[in-house]
Amino acid sequence: MLHYAVVFFVIALIAALFGFGGIAAGAASIAKILFVIFLIGAVVSLLIGTTRRV
Repeated sequence: MLHYAVVFFVIALIAALFGFGGIAAGAASIAKILFVIFLIGAVVSLLIGTTRRV
């Protein structure tokens, strides 16, 4: 999930560099959403992992 967020972020940077503002904004918003999903999944995984050890 984090890999896809980075890929969309790079696409957003390249699109912004070439002047495609709409595509850059769309790719950046997708990257933000994927990063938030990654963070939620990481926190849930961490919590589940710590409760199973106890």
